[in-house]
Amino acid sequence: MARGAGGSDGGTGSFLIGLIMMIGGGYLLLNGIIVRPNFGLGSVAFNIGGMPITSGIILIPFMFGVGMVFYNSRNWLGWLLACGSLVALVFGVIANMELQLARMSAFELIVILVLLVGGIGLFLRSLRAG
Repeated sequence: MARGAGGSDGGTGSFLIGLIMMIGGGYLLLNGIIVRPNFGLGSVAFNIGGMPITSGIILIPFMFGVGMVFYNSRNWLGWLLACGSLVALVFGVIANMELQLARMSAFELIVILVLLVGGIGLFLRSLRAG
C-alpha cells in the first residue's frame, strides 16, 4: 500500500499545496513588516536593576577586552569582556527594533492570512495518520 507525505495516508498533493501556501503566505506576511531601528550610541540598550545601560557604556568593557586580548590572546577575561560586550550590543539592537505592519488593504491582509493559516492546516492534515 502506498503511503503519502510523512508516511501517512494524508496525501502528497495536500502536503505540497499546503507547503506552497504556507511558504507564500509567510513570505508575504514577513515582506509586509517594516523594521525601524531605534538605536544609537547614546540610546538605552536595556536596564539592569532599574539602571539604564547605554550602548556607549557597553563599548567600554569591549575596549578593555580587546586590549587585553591583543596583549595576551590566552587571557580568558579579555575574551569574556569582548564577546560579552558584543552579545550585549546585539541584544540591545534587537531589543530596540520597532516592527510595524506595512500599509495594505483588508483584502491583501485576508489573502495573506488565508494562505498562511490555510497552508498550515493542509500541511498538518496531510501528516496525520488515518
